[in-house]
Amino acid sequence: MVRPHHFTVNDVTAADNVFQGSAAERTPAELAEAAHAEATALAVALESQGVRVHLFEDDVPGRPDSVFPNNWFSTHLGGRVAIYPMCSPNRRLERRTDVIEMLKEQYRVQDVIDYSGLEHDGLYLEGTGAMVLDHLTRIAYVARSNRADPIVLERFCTHFGFEPMAFDAFDEHGVPIYHTNVLMCIATSFALVCLDAIRDGARRDEIVERLSETGRTVVAISHRQMNEFAGNAFELTGRNGRLLAMSTRAHRALTAEQRDVIEASCEIVAVDIPTIELAGGSVRCMLAGVHLDHRPTAAHAVSPLTTPTNLSKGTTS
Repeated sequence: MVRPHHFTVNDVTAADNVFQGSAAERTPAELAEAAHAEATALAVALESQGVRVHLFEDDVPGRPDSVFPNNWFSTHLGGRVAIYPMCSPNRRLERRTDVIEMLKEQYRVQDVIDYSGLEHDGLYLEGTGAMVLDHLTRIAYVARSNRADPIVLERFCTHFGFEPMAFDAFDEHGVPIYHTNVLMCIATSFALVCLDAIRDGARRDEIVERLSETGRTVVAISHRQMNEFAGNAFELTGRNGRLLAMSTRAHRALTAEQRDVIEASCEIVAVDIPTIELAGGSVRCMLAGVHLDHRPTAAHAVSPLTTPTNLSKGTTS
C-alpha cells in the first residue's frame, strides 16, 4: 500500500474514468488529510485481521493517484515481478525503485520484467487494474480500453503463463469501462461480475462458464452496484482464513443474498474511503498483492504502523 500525503483527484485521467468524482468543495489540504487518514484506516483494518501490510509513504507532490499501486506493478508465484506502462504521464511518476528493492530484500524475487518502455510507443497495460487475473485457471480477464493494449497483454500472458480473455464492457450510458477491476472481482469460491456491462451475450456466457468451471459461484452485480465499487474488492488471507476487502460504500450496495454468498467463504472487511473513491478507484486499487515466497530472514519481520515503509505485524499477504 501507498499512503498519500498530497492526494487529489487527477484531472488528466478524468477523460476516460467516469468513476471519478468532484472535489471542488474541498481544499487541497482537506483532501490530502482525509485520504491519508483513509489509507491508514485500511492498513490498520487489514493488519488487525492478520494481513501483512507493507505501507509506503508518498510525500512527493504531483502524483495524485499514487494511492493505487496495483496499476504499476504486480507480483507472481515463482519469484516474478511485472512493471507496467501507464497511460497518463503523471501516473508514470508513481513507479518506485524502493518498492521493488523491498520486495527483493524480503521475498524471493527471481525476475523483474519491465514493460514500461512501451509507453514511448503509445502502448499501455495498467497492471491489475486493466487485468483481473484468475490464478486458478490462469486466465487474464481484460475489458478492452486504451489502458489495456492487446500487444502488451499478449506479451504479459506469454511471459507469465496466462490465457488472455478480452471483452468489451460499458457502463449504463454506453461509455467503455476504463479498468476491468471495477466490474469484476475473482475470489477463490465466488466471482463478483457486472454481467450487464458485457453486452456480447456469447462472450458473457463464456466468461460465466470459465469462472464457474472451478466451482465458483458467479454473483451478478448491477450497473448501480458497480458504480458503488461493489466489484472493486480483493480477496486476502488473514490469520483466520480468507477475507474480502472492500469499501463500506461497496458493502452497503450489496444485497443480503450477495453478502451471504461472500460470507460463506470469506469474512468481509469494509473500510470507509470516500475521499479516495473520488479518484475513481476503491479498495482493490489500493492493494498490490504479494504472491512471492518470504526470504527466511524476513519472514517474521515486525514493524510498527508508525514506520515510514512497513506495516507487518500480520502473517500473510
